[in-house]
Formats: sequence, structure tokens, C-alpha cells
Amino acid sequence: MASLVRHVTIDCADPHALATFWAQALDGTLGEDDNPGDGEAVVNSEGASLLFIRVPEGKSVKNRVHLDLQPQDRSRDEEVERLVALGATVVADLRRPDGTGWVTMADPEGNELCVERSRAERVVTGAA
Repeated sequence: MASLVRHVTIDCADPHALATFWAQALDGTLGEDDNPGDGEAVVNSEGASLLFIRVPEGKSVKNRVHLDLQPQDRSRDEEVERLVALGATVVADLRRPDGTGWVTMADPEGNELCVERSRAERVVTGAA
């Protein structure tokens, strides 16, 4: 049997703070024994389990791997607004007039993520 991905691990300066952001973004939960100041923190959500590990160096270049988020119960634009309110920033707006495209964002520590259209928005336009 092949291996399974248990966590997507993200290096960061403050695991608890970044995990808190992602738990809110993904409507997930922090691990029961994760506390401020810990060297690692986990977020469990319906779509993924993320593990945040403290490292001494800061982020210096674009991520080689990033998360693409697809909102479930709101539009892409509403999700972008919600994530900004949680502490994310817009890096590049790649939405097109026909409704396709995405928004590239950064979490509070600068890790890139993209927000795609919701399933309902994809059905309306008939395009991926």
C-alpha cells in the first residue's frame, strides 16, 4: 500500500498564531494540546491537516508549494474579504471579467495561497 499524506507542514516563526489564522480560514480546529509558545501546532479541518513548525529563519522567497482554497458556502470575493479580515493580504488579483481566475494572497507570515471560485460560481459560468 502507498504512503498517505498525514500533514502538509509549514515552517513559520509563531506556530500557534499562524495555526490560529489557518484554523479560522479553514473552519478547522487547533490540536487539543497546542498552546502559545509551543514549537509546533496542528490544524485539523475537513479538507486537510496542517502542521506548523517553528524555524529560526524567516521566509525569504516565494513558496514552492502553496494551498488553493475553494470556498464552500460563499463566493470567491466574499472569501477574499473574510481572509483579509483574518489577517491575510492580497498579493495579486488574477480575476478575469468572465469570472475565471483567482486571487493570490499571503497569510500573516507571508506564505502564499490562492482563492479560487466556489463550486457554485464554476457552475454558473460553466468553466473551470
